[in-house]
Amino acid sequence: MTQDNSITAIESLVKELLPENEDIFLVSVKIKPTNNIKIFLDADSGLSIEKCIKINRALYKVIEEKGWYPDGDFSLEVSSPGLDEPLKLLRQYKKNIGRNVEVTLNDDKKQEGKLLAVNEETVTLEQHEGKGKKAITKITGIPFADIRQTKIQIVF
Repeated sequence: MTQDNSITAIESLVKELLPENEDIFLVSVKIKPTNNIKIFLDADSGLSIEKCIKINRALYKVIEEKGWYPDGDFSLEVSSPGLDEPLKLLRQYKKNIGRNVEVTLNDDKKQEGKLLAVNEETVTLEQHEGKGKKAITKITGIPFADIRQTKIQIVF
């Protein structure tokens, strides 16, 4: 099985295993050459470690039963993407409305601001420029087509 076929097959299995009555969704699947399978899930209401463990165990069992990796020659990790991973899905953007983000554009320019809104075509940021009495707030719409990646910014 090729790398792309493996990823597609595992994505299919994960989607079948996700509980229908919960808001958990698949973000991505990565497979390293060492057969290390990484599944990134998210949930609109937050993803607990218990849910990750439950899905990991169920998925591990199905992969073993299908015999895709002879002699159990694979490892499996199921987790949420973490703050260092860029947002990939519209659903992730919606979940993070109200948070500060850094958007890297296709021309390598970066824009930072509070994520105010998102739709299928555009993300809307609230940006502050200047300080004190000269401070201005501007609202900027950025088309998804112009975005290379978006990361959540942690504010301390």
